[in-house]
Amino acid sequence: MNVPPPTAAPLTGPLTVTGTAVSLAGIHKSFGPHVALRGVSLDVRPGEFVALLGPSGCGKTTLLRALSGLDRIDAGTISIDGTDVSRVPVDKRDIGMVFQSYSLFPHLTAAQNVEFGLRMRKVDAARRAVRVQEALDMVGLGDRGGRYAHELSGGQQQRVALARALVTRPRVLLLDEPLSALDAKVRVKLREQIRRIQRDLGITTVFVTHDQEEALAVADRVAVMHDGVIEQIGTPEELYRRPVSPFVADFVGLSNVLEGVARGAEIEVCGRVLPVLGPPVEGDVSVYVRPEDVAFTLDSGGVDATVVASSFLGSLRRTSVRLADGTIVAVQHDASDRREPDEAVRLRFAGYPVVVRPR
Repeated sequence: MNVPPPTAAPLTGPLTVTGTAVSLAGIHKSFGPHVALRGVSLDVRPGEFVALLGPSGCGKTTLLRALSGLDRIDAGTISIDGTDVSRVPVDKRDIGMVFQSYSLFPHLTAAQNVEFGLRMRKVDAARRAVRVQEALDMVGLGDRGGRYAHELSGGQQQRVALARALVTRPRVLLLDEPLSALDAKVRVKLREQIRRIQRDLGITTVFVTHDQEEALAVADRVAVMHDGVIEQIGTPEELYRRPVSPFVADFVGLSNVLEGVARGAEIEVCGRVLPVLGPPVEGDVSVYVRPEDVAFTLDSGGVDATVVASSFLGSLRRTSVRLADGTIVAVQHDASDRREPDEAVRLRFAGYPVVVRPR
């Protein structure tokens, strides 16, 4: 049965995009014996910015390619605006994509690169000119339309690629690690610009990255992927403060891993009792504690430790200490509190819930 693709936005008038719901249900994908996706389900709300976060090989890019139509799925359904597009070809899904590699045509100017999709849709020349200029203005390159790719910086080339993806007014924008080839300052600036444009347009966006800081900084929700499944999806705050598994606790943010003994909803670690996230457990466990939940104290009841090293990080400092059993613990604290190697210190643990893993 031929299923019509979602209706594309008209290519006339001011650039506005209506947020579109995206739903992936039970997506399976294998490459020979390798299973890349294991029944993944994900619902993206209209106008939402969702980041797919995880290590290399976790399946995040495969999921994005499945959504775009570049990879055909083995099982499951993909819906855009309530229409099943699982078997609709990539050029009929009304999706804009920006890749890690800029993929600009070197023989075309920035404006001609942006114009390309409109030409393929047979938009008349006058409208193309207006739409291209509007798209270039939107990404801050309104005066660079006549330049070729080699005359633009990496950040500018990626902004041209973004303008090219948006000029056709897609219902959904897909970003596949678009910032990883850029230097740190340009990366931060461009991610903020992408987020601003996404909010202004209200376009539903799915963003793939392995950079946790990037994902937490720009996304409404983050889906943490591991071994072909989504381990947890939630707001950046939910993922950081209430991870549902040791993998999420370890991958999102920095965690100290300590030995402890669990007794139901509580755990004893370094002589201190802390509450446990998740269901009650019993026995020997590994405990995940955030560096900012450990502090220096003068209290005689603190845990004795010795400073190993301290790193100045601008507004804060991170100091590594060694406990009596040799365990290294990171403490995040005020930058003005400088600690020297071999200095004897005492630690206290904040009473925040922690994630545990049986040993």
